[in-house]
Amino acid sequence: MTRTAIAQNIAKKNNLLWKNLYSGVFRDLDEILIPLGIVAEAGRLPLKRGPKALQETGVPYYQLTPRGLLVVLAIDDFDQKKSVLNEFLSKAEINEKEFENIIRTLVKISPKFTYSMFEIYVRAYCEGKLKDLLPFNVSEFLKISKNVFVMQNELLAGFDALPKVKRLGVLNFFSKFM
Repeated sequence: MTRTAIAQNIAKKNNLLWKNLYSGVFRDLDEILIPLGIVAEAGRLPLKRGPKALQETGVPYYQLTPRGLLVVLAIDDFDQKKSVLNEFLSKAEINEKEFENIIRTLVKISPKFTYSMFEIYVRAYCEGKLKDLLPFNVSEFLKISKNVFVMQNELLAGFDALPKVKRLGVLNFFSKFM
């Protein structure tokens, strides 16, 4: 997307004028997203009209990097996570190769849980608990989220050990939270 397309997309979702957002999009791209490696210039579109400098060099358009894809997976209010997850898993540097298969299985049975894992990982990076987002390192991830997974593993193991009648009671109890 070009800067204009990004501003128009944000404006449309928030019922605002895109021209009011353009300078913020321009600044965020140049000062934050590109330096952090979240977004990269993917090429340039030629212009037929407008300033001569832009006609010669073209208008840049941008795409998410593997780091950017990981950050998007951590955003709760995003409706295209499935395609982003597939792209991330195909492009990202992941130290543990079995992780990809496990994530693909988990996202089918528990998407919210799966995406919360990415949220925990990105939040840890933002808080300085990780040096870099990539390569995605499962062992680092387990260190930063150990307590969460200990509780969930305990619940899952305990639930699995329950007789069928008690399982239904537990499921009924949890269904009240939805």
